[in-house]
Amino acid sequence: MLESSWPLLSVLIWLPILGGALIFLLGDDKAAYARLIALLVSGLTFVLSLGLIIGFEPGTAAMQFVEKRPWVEILGVNYYLGVDGISMPLVVLSTFSTLLVVVAAGTQIQYRPALYLACFLLMEGIMVGVFSALDAILFYVFWEAILVPMFLLIGIWGGAERIYATIKFFLYTFVGSVLMLVALIYLQFQAQSFDILEMYGLGLPLATQIWLFVAFLLAFAIKVPMWPVHTWLPDAHVQAPTGGSVILAAILLKIGGYGFVRFALPIVPEASMELDWLMITLSLIAVVYIGFVAMMQQDMKKLIAYSSIAHMGFVTLGFFIIFEIVVRTGGDGALLALGGGMVQMISHGFISAAMFLCVGVLYDRMHTRMIGDYGGVAHRMPVFAGLFVLFAMANAGLPGTSGFVGEFMVILAAFQANFWYAFLAGLTLILGAAYTLWMVKRVAYGEVANDKVAALEDVDTREKIVLGALAVAVLWLGLWPAPLINIMEPSLAHLLEVVADGL
Repeated sequence: MLESSWPLLSVLIWLPILGGALIFLLGDDKAAYARLIALLVSGLTFVLSLGLIIGFEPGTAAMQFVEKRPWVEILGVNYYLGVDGISMPLVVLSTFSTLLVVVAAGTQIQYRPALYLACFLLMEGIMVGVFSALDAILFYVFWEAILVPMFLLIGIWGGAERIYATIKFFLYTFVGSVLMLVALIYLQFQAQSFDILEMYGLGLPLATQIWLFVAFLLAFAIKVPMWPVHTWLPDAHVQAPTGGSVILAAILLKIGGYGFVRFALPIVPEASMELDWLMITLSLIAVVYIGFVAMMQQDMKKLIAYSSIAHMGFVTLGFFIIFEIVVRTGGDGALLALGGGMVQMISHGFISAAMFLCVGVLYDRMHTRMIGDYGGVAHRMPVFAGLFVLFAMANAGLPGTSGFVGEFMVILAAFQANFWYAFLAGLTLILGAAYTLWMVKRVAYGEVANDKVAALEDVDTREKIVLGALAVAVLWLGLWPAPLINIMEPSLAHLLEVVADGL
């Protein structure tokens, strides 16, 4: 453990939460001040989060920036924070995404803008808490708390079917979370601690591990989301405002993937290996079947939502083919698989955010998300069209973009496990190109479809900054992924050692 002399993680959690509370108290009558405070707080939080990168000690799997204080002493619950190479990049992704959402909001939100911005700042602090909590109950509190601001964002600023989508989102995620709480309480009795790291290597019987794995699976699979518990996501995306869709896709889905590597794999490794066939099957169904479902969509948001499910299938595939690789080759390639899954999570955070923001740019001008209502947008919005094509190519896995790196790593690792796993996973490169480029062709190219398209204006300065920042991130990770991989690798190697010791 590397303790922090300055509570940086606490600052990253509570600064945006307090900023959100201040904006809420200011009220909508002072919307201009609310926007300024939201921009300053989210910008400062992002800058401070870069301190995690600067101060991060490479080459070690130890938790860093550790803070530990008693919280509920009678129950043995601690305010215990820390990050390693797995969680630190996700914290920075959270602060980066929130800043972009706040900048993108600008003056577009006229209805209750203070509450809108307060929700995002509150959610930012909670997301950092999820990724940095090392006490199981603290993790659970943050995990559940994130439902509140997202519930409000969809329910207040969503579309015509927002109430249905909000309740469905809440019920799906809440039910899975309750089972996870039961599992965490049971583990506390076994480890005599809510310390997540103390729960590793308990040596529980296989039958017990399987029940615990099922509890974790329901909680994390719903968040990812995996097939067949994915149906809440397209509804939530379609109804959510643009900023809500960005955070939902860029961050909230990653919480499920993070749960698998922080809880399921190291705490119940035997059950994870026993049921790896199930996880691999569900992951491949997401990659292939959901890819075909995406091809049938006429709503741009719904198409990107299904695309997210398919791409997140690579994450869970990478995490669970490690057991097949160990059995077949003695462990070679398992680190590649885990690394591919983690890189895919970061990459998908950039690409999905960019795609939803592009749809938001068009929706703000035309007030429709239907692909058939567009055509020839590139004639009127050449800068936008260029960025849109870049993000679409990244979504299709074009080499040189971030979308290629993680998927390629997982496919290479899958070859060491089973040829057919790699073959089916590789189909996403074809399917992704099919549905993404089909959308781009109909929206951006061809003749100008109607008078509304003819009246379109290209992206303004604010939109250029937001989309340009994401374009840089997509290209940076695509062309030079080594810094991210080097940060993650020691922690992932240690995770494999913990898993191997538990088998």
